[in-house]
Amino acid sequence: MKIKTFRIGGIHPEENKLTHEVPTQVAELPKQAVFPLSQHIGAPAKPVVQKGDHVKVGTLIAEAGGFVSAPIYSSVSGTVVKIDTVIDATGYRKPAIIINVEGDEWEESIDRSEQLETVDRHPELTPEEIIERIKVAGITGMGGAGFPTFIKLTPPPTAKAECVIINAVECEPYITADYRQMMEKADEILVGLELLMKAAKVNRGYIGIETNKPAAITLLSQKCAERFCHSDYQVEVVPLKQRYPQGGEKQLVDAVIRRQVPAPPAIPVNVGAIVQNVGTAFAVYEAVMKHKPLFERYTTVTGKLLQHPGNFLVRMGTPMQQLIDACGGMPEGDNKLLAGGPMMGKALTSTEVPICKGTNSVTILSGDDARRKEPEPCIRCAKCVGVCPMGLEPYLLSKLSHHQLWERAEHEDIVSCIECGSCQFTCPAHRPLLDEIRQGKQTVMSIIRNRNTKK
Repeated sequence: MKIKTFRIGGIHPEENKLTHEVPTQVAELPKQAVFPLSQHIGAPAKPVVQKGDHVKVGTLIAEAGGFVSAPIYSSVSGTVVKIDTVIDATGYRKPAIIINVEGDEWEESIDRSEQLETVDRHPELTPEEIIERIKVAGITGMGGAGFPTFIKLTPPPTAKAECVIINAVECEPYITADYRQMMEKADEILVGLELLMKAAKVNRGYIGIETNKPAAITLLSQKCAERFCHSDYQVEVVPLKQRYPQGGEKQLVDAVIRRQVPAPPAIPVNVGAIVQNVGTAFAVYEAVMKHKPLFERYTTVTGKLLQHPGNFLVRMGTPMQQLIDACGGMPEGDNKLLAGGPMMGKALTSTEVPICKGTNSVTILSGDDARRKEPEPCIRCAKCVGVCPMGLEPYLLSKLSHHQLWERAEHEDIVSCIECGSCQFTCPAHRPLLDEIRQGKQTVMSIIRNRNTKK
């Protein structure tokens, strides 16, 4: 068995997969659900409900606010109490719809049966119909980025898809939600992959899984052999070496099909690949086959000092505090709360932040793990350069950002940074490299957008 990986940079942080073998449990319904209108890249969704309206599970509460946008559906039944602003995972106040929960009444159009639906039983599912159902259901990338899925399936005329790659890598420390979903919903995920391939009009599919998940590699390999042995589709499970950030789109494409995606604005489909997270494949199955909009997801709640860390199937809008309580409550002492994992997760100031489409983990770092070390002068060791998976010079980009040298930062390709944090992780001087690069990247991207608007 040949084990593949990407070719540039990378690190291997401590895994800390504390919940690897903890079966997923269904989280309790919240008493009040909060739905931020910006749960995706692009324009915020626009409310279609108002105070006093009664909604069911699966009721549309906000429509897409533009082409690059996605609708939002209620995950609960109850009454809309207000449309207000709340602090979301970005740390900023954003518009949100707030619903008091009353019972658990679902829209009748949703198929809640456990029967597995397969593509061969549904000849009415043309590529166009699949994409439309995905769009209507509000499906976005479930790995954290939140890019509307239907857009990836409709590439520009200058690009042609040749394969679909399922990102089942889950290389970020602590997080195990994707692994549990693979072990518990393998059949549905494979139907989701088949739907994605049909929508993209390709017959090749790959599932990239790191070798620290041998059970998932074995299970999905067996399932693929059974499902696709007499099919027109060719699907391969690709074992990958443990290496962060292998779950990055460009790194995964390089590892699986040995093609390197050029600098932005190039995307994976420019080299023939459409990349979708394993959770997205499951959501596609539910949307297309069960008429179920995206309103719940698998989420890991973890931390070394949590009494009972676990994996949960969570209705979106549920406050993180409720999940933390289900795991035994916040540990004593110093803690840092992250939406996501320790490498790319965002630190939060409140435990009342709601679970959203991109929330794959709630991570609590405690004690020394929660504290940053004091930065020291750069010693010019170039470790950050060696581990950068994009072949950049992080120390330089950080310095340019610090001194607001935006033209030079753009020239040095700061927009190619994938914000993986490898540079900051490996820096012996504890420099805040990622923090400064992230701020600089946002500024440069804003300058580029303004420049393009004036053309």
